Amino acid sequence: MVAYGTNDDGKREILGFSAYRNESREIWKDFLTGLKKRGLCGLMMITSDAHDGIINASREVFPDVPWQRCQFHFSKNIADKAPKKVQAGLRAELQEMFNCKKIEDARKKRDQVLADYQESASSAMECLDEGFESAMTVMTLPEGMRRFFRTSNHIERLNRELKRRSGVIGIFPNEASLIRLMGSVLMEQNSISQARKAIFSKESYQNLLKSDV
Repeated sequence: MVAYGTNDDGKREILGFSAYRNESREIWKDFLTGLKKRGLCGLMMITSDAHDGIINASREVFPDVPWQRCQFHFSKNIADKAPKKVQAGLRAELQEMFNCKKIEDARKKRDQVLADYQESASSAMECLDEGFESAMTVMTLPEGMRRFFRTSNHIERLNRELKRRSGVIGIFPNEASLIRLMGSVLMEQNSISQARKAIFSKESYQNLLKSDV
């Protein structure tokens, strides 16, 4: 498991990682509690998919931090519940909804989508209606920052790199060897992230802190 964050300099960094046997609620709680004990604080938003373990652990360990449901996973969850013949059109409509500049406009677009697809994709529309607000938490951020926190795709790319490197080994002799290799990969990826251009400026961050968000 990996926690990936953005610091106040606008640089992404690896916050922590651990090896576990599954993704139960108890294990996610243990992982997040470990990060908190090590000093992780000042969180402004947590972005993830809708895994029950992550959601419940986040609420318990960081109860005051708003949760952003990954819009990519959310869109996929909705489309997968719809008939294939309407999936492409539905995805396009959802993307238009996510790209609205104001939450009021996004809600109007949601209502339009619900009306248009209720008969042909009722299960998908139920999913949209139930998960809409949690998928739009990012709308509270300044418009220029939203695209960086609306999905968990950046950590998915990191996971793919871990799988690529672990695939060469195949089977690890023990947990310590797994931690050593994956730890070295994550340290390398962390250095690459730190060398990249900041995703927002100090000024933007300070303005965010002074805002009513």
